[in-house]
Amino acid sequence: MAFLRLASRWPALSKFGVANPSLHGKSPPLRNGFLPLTTSSAVGKSASAAATTEAFRGGSSQAVGHAPGQRKDVLDSSFDDAHAAYKSKTTWEILRAYIVYTLCSSSYLVENNMKLMKIMKAVMGEKMFTALMKGTFYGHFVAGEDQERIRPTLERLRSFGVKPILDYSVEEDLSQEEAEKREVESSVSELGDEKVQGSKAAELGGTMPQFHVDKTFADRRYKVSSARTYFYLNEATCERNLEIFQQSLQAVAGATYGTGLAAVKLTALGRPQLLLQLSEVIMRTRQYMAEITAKTAQANRSSPEDKGNIIGKHISPEQLHQKLQQTCKLSEAPVKKFLQNVTFDQEGLIHLFPWSGIIDENLELSETFLVPDIKSGKMVRLLTQLSSKEEEMFRNMIRRINVLAQTAEDLDVRMMVDAEQTYFQPAISRITLEFMRKYNSKKALIFNTYQCYLKDTFNEVVTDLEQAKRQNFYFGAKLVRGAYLEQERARAAALGYNDPTCPSFEATSESYHTTLTECLRRIKDLKSKGKPNMIGIMVASHNEDTVRYAIEKMKEIGISPEDKVLCFGQLLGMCDYITFPLGQSGYSAYKYIPYGPVNEVLPYLSRRAQENKGILKKIKKEKKLLLRELFFRISRGKFLYTPKGDYTPI
Repeated sequence: MAFLRLASRWPALSKFGVANPSLHGKSPPLRNGFLPLTTSSAVGKSASAAATTEAFRGGSSQAVGHAPGQRKDVLDSSFDDAHAAYKSKTTWEILRAYIVYTLCSSSYLVENNMKLMKIMKAVMGEKMFTALMKGTFYGHFVAGEDQERIRPTLERLRSFGVKPILDYSVEEDLSQEEAEKREVESSVSELGDEKVQGSKAAELGGTMPQFHVDKTFADRRYKVSSARTYFYLNEATCERNLEIFQQSLQAVAGATYGTGLAAVKLTALGRPQLLLQLSEVIMRTRQYMAEITAKTAQANRSSPEDKGNIIGKHISPEQLHQKLQQTCKLSEAPVKKFLQNVTFDQEGLIHLFPWSGIIDENLELSETFLVPDIKSGKMVRLLTQLSSKEEEMFRNMIRRINVLAQTAEDLDVRMMVDAEQTYFQPAISRITLEFMRKYNSKKALIFNTYQCYLKDTFNEVVTDLEQAKRQNFYFGAKLVRGAYLEQERARAAALGYNDPTCPSFEATSESYHTTLTECLRRIKDLKSKGKPNMIGIMVASHNEDTVRYAIEKMKEIGISPEDKVLCFGQLLGMCDYITFPLGQSGYSAYKYIPYGPVNEVLPYLSRRAQENKGILKKIKKEKKLLLRELFFRISRGKFLYTPKGDYTPI
């Protein structure tokens, strides 16, 4: 699927050019076509340190590569090589990074950062405040104001083997009261909120308070420091967000040589009420299937762990029909109509409802999610009745996603859908998977995101992988630990439903590693069957143990970086000691690149400060490596060092 490709065919390349192509030197070929990977920190550090010190003195770097013009360094798997981490930075940028991390270590500054920034802006004036931000936090964490101004940053990253994920990081600076007001108003149907279910649908899984808005948690920024939040205002705002996401896709095509990605959030493209209701429908459908197949689970190879995932039941339409005939007092016609809409293959059911029609046609949602109730003998609507206006809003949301997916296909660039809160995520994942099915027929253009701090992540990923296999489309996924841990735990405790998160950091790591291993196992299996690129995975983690685990598993399973099926990603301005050594040693490495006007990304900068306060251990290592590189340059008279990369991203 050309998961991580170099789009040299793009006309835009002649305009922007590859940074410093003349610097590419000849390198000896790799043994057996694989990049040498040392799992010994001492060996890796020794080779890497020798190479970088020699290069810094003006000599030749001891790099390895496949062919002339493709330089690759030996990876220090301890991620303790300061020069490999920061040779892409000027000395001033290193000093600025150290200052920023030091400020992030101050609890007072971090906890009051937004208030202090507003005071400084009022005292200093717009121009001086902007200059100060560009010289400190903004300059460190944000690439620039717009598509044009970020190009120098993107080209320098590329010259050091790193590719971008573009994210327009402008947010409204809403008060808590305004955020709560918007969320409550946009999360309840104009026909009323059936929080206390009186319908037959409530019997399928009981009451589900997690899929209904609660004022206490209506400000979705609560206890969240690392994720951008959109609050619905009206359909016009969603159209504006659509335009911004389209511009990000165009920037990926024009300024990243086709190798970058653009990140989108579905809560920016539609009314949250619709995602809440769809998520509730999905969970009730799983409960319905668990009830339907309770007596036939063993015969149909169903695992007790699948928790109602339809695709895991291996039940045929005929078996479902037979079960309904045994338990329902329905006439034949309603059952036949229901069965006509199920999606299935020779292995059994995939979906109970026509999801492909939902994203392609003008189906009425209220009349789509109907099931025969095995207790009452009546057709039951799983989705609360929507008004005609709300039905139109759903069609608008789907149209916007379609426009973005079509834009990505037309430009031949990739779009990554971010994960969000668990009460939105079932709908987000289901919609994203259906757009994968539609647009990922030749390569992975659409990617989903999975948060591994959730208990059910492994099962969700396996189910989605199975759908991709059975419906024959390319599967792309970003694996993250997750952004909403504290909020999810607090909300579950307050509203009285089961905590969806793993109980500890260690359990989250196990979830991440188990999920990643399963993905790699399937990649290897597909490779042996002549389909090597059907699955593409991004390890989006700032945890170096997880990155090492992924590298070791790649080597153990027999997957090389050149297979272009696994990549790594970190945020701009964070964990450079992981990203750059990976990119410079031939692995596919990405930086999540925020951009936008200074004053409009202040909420983003506030989150970055909060996040860095929470990972003091990583800051301690980053500061140590920054100082080491700074002292090295001063001692060697290289204070005015100018970064000149000669790497080509894989």
